[in-house]
Amino acid sequence: MSDQVLVAGAGPTGLTLAIDLARRGIAVRLVDRAETPFQGSRGDGIQPRTLEVFEDLGVLGAVLSAGRDLPAMHVYFAGAFVGERRMAEPVAPTPDVPYPNGWVLGQSDTEAILRARLAELGGQVEFGTALVDFTHDDTGVTATLLRDGVHETVHASYLVGADGGASTVRKGLGIAFEGSTDDSIRMLLGDVRVDAIDHEFGYWFAGAADQPMDGFTLSPLPGGRRFQFAAPLAEGQSPDSATLQGLADRHAPALGLTLSELSWVTVWRPNIRLAERFRDGRVLLAGDAAHVHPPTGGQGLNTGVQDAYNLGWKLAAALDGDTAPLDTYEPERRTVAARVLGLSTELLDKLVDGDEDAMHRGPETRQLGITYRSPTEQGPLVAGDRAPDAPLHDESGRPIRLFDLFRGPHATLLRFASADRAPVDDPAVRTVEIRHADAPAHPDVADQLASTALVDTDGHAFTAYAATPGTHILIRPDGHLARRW
Repeated sequence: MSDQVLVAGAGPTGLTLAIDLARRGIAVRLVDRAETPFQGSRGDGIQPRTLEVFEDLGVLGAVLSAGRDLPAMHVYFAGAFVGERRMAEPVAPTPDVPYPNGWVLGQSDTEAILRARLAELGGQVEFGTALVDFTHDDTGVTATLLRDGVHETVHASYLVGADGGASTVRKGLGIAFEGSTDDSIRMLLGDVRVDAIDHEFGYWFAGAADQPMDGFTLSPLPGGRRFQFAAPLAEGQSPDSATLQGLADRHAPALGLTLSELSWVTVWRPNIRLAERFRDGRVLLAGDAAHVHPPTGGQGLNTGVQDAYNLGWKLAAALDGDTAPLDTYEPERRTVAARVLGLSTELLDKLVDGDEDAMHRGPETRQLGITYRSPTEQGPLVAGDRAPDAPLHDESGRPIRLFDLFRGPHATLLRFASADRAPVDDPAVRTVEIRHADAPAHPDVADQLASTALVDTDGHAFTAYAATPGTHILIRPDGHLARRW
């Protein structure tokens, strides 16, 4: 029996897709050419929309337990402490947005949590297994894998390249990776231990407010005494501990910082690219294989996770004979990726230019406003928009959230105070009947329609969905509106 879906690349994107497919009972094979899991903080900023995705996938509790909130930054100019700043002010949760703030967790820790969840679903990552070649046609994909010097031929219904910026899959398809690389800027990123400063805060050391590139930042990582280090790397400097210590001695001499235990380090250049296409027949691209972002704004990992979340249910539908949803993957996600790349690039330009608000991060970075709505769709909440959360109660008074009802691989039909009692002839759709607190109950509804009857005690659901009695809203499995009527 052939694997139904072959996924190349076991970073956050590939892992998210494998989890989403596995929970749908779809056979998935996840391979990665690396011999061992990645170890380092790299994409350590998790945006609010990704937290919602992680809740649906069953890993939010572990992510919140292992991570921390965004720290305030202690700012030093010319070696002197000048005050405290935040990249983004904390926002209070609301009924429709339960996780409004970003979260910090090193990428390797996030990946470990995702691997554990995949294992719970019966899946695993095959490390040390490289995709070296493939062919595809209208019936499927034939791929060649290489492990321990031995070649293996694999047949799959679909192949997804989540294998990073140097993607073997994208190159095999001959898809252009449009964009630019700026070799005039080199950034040094790494994970180091620092004991002399309070680990509850981040630190920004610079020559002056208008010279953000003349200095470095230390962002605390959850647990222990480790920080993610970021600094420009000058010509002739080596990406090593001596360079890091030299920067600390120069910009923070009074603090006596000792940077030790350099466990991960990389040199980053502005390599900002977008694949010309995200799909060629039965082969698709996701994550960094499809778009590469600057680290400013913390968008790259999150955009890749959401590629996978958008793609999982569409692959499942295609495998079940309905290819129409899969046809929307590229136009939806490439449009989003282009927009997010523009945001990340704008933030990078501000940093390089020394803009006063170069370190500020607004609500646009939280990815809660991402929508797939058509330009012809008008209104406060229409097809393509993110489906908001809302607190409800069942008939016995037990509290329950809409996100609780959305969780899982199904679509959800919301019927607001509807007189429609016609059954929904689709086992993949969960029906939820919502009424105002003062409206009469229909105790037969749940029995007749295998639906959930709930009370909008405080009116939050009606408000969030701009609903009136009789409104119907179908929610896609990825938490966006499919249609309303």
